[in-house]
Amino acid sequence: MPLPDHDFDVTEVVVPWKVLSDAGHEIVFATEQAGALPAADPRLLTGVLFGRFGAADEPKAFYRELTGAPEFRQPVAWKDLDVGEYDGLILAGGHAPGMRQYLGSEVLREQVRAFWQLGRPTGAICHGVLVLARTHDTGTGRSVLAGRRTTCLPKYMERTAYLLTAWRLGRYYRTYPAYVEDENYVSARWPGDAYLFAKRFRAMLEARERG
Repeated sequence: MPLPDHDFDVTEVVVPWKVLSDAGHEIVFATEQAGALPAADPRLLTGVLFGRFGAADEPKAFYRELTGAPEFRQPVAWKDLDVGEYDGLILAGGHAPGMRQYLGSEVLREQVRAFWQLGRPTGAICHGVLVLARTHDTGTGRSVLAGRRTTCLPKYMERTAYLLTAWRLGRYYRTYPAYVEDENYVSARWPGDAYLFAKRFRAMLEARERG
């Protein structure tokens, strides 16, 4: 599970981590530089607006647990990943400006491209899908997601969140000028899908192991 140095969505990271870890899967976190201790978007821990609209209590408790986990405190570097060693890939999202490091990295896209070509379970939630959408197949030059039908974060939801908060938070809900829906693809809509997303991803991993 690659992450930016800061500003990732709490729920979209901790719920898959908790569900998969509790099922016996080993999670490896990766940041741009090895050993960089990542941090979630602080607004989601304290409340996006007037102390509300942040992560729910359970994911916040999971986050406190995660911050003490060795795999989280000792991430590997994106460039050092040997993708063939991994059974699955999860790309989480987030709204705040720190996500640009992760969403715009060519180094990360190269690793994602290499993993995608292995045909192993890959999942993305919310803005994390932009990494996939911007990763091009070396043979066709098109996005690796070209021709795929998937779920999406609806533009009206993202636009509404921006319009309701811009007066106080500025462009917090507009990491990029375009909306996620305009990028063509997302496999899970928002943090409210994180539990189902994590369970479906776990099922994919376990089906592969049985096969």
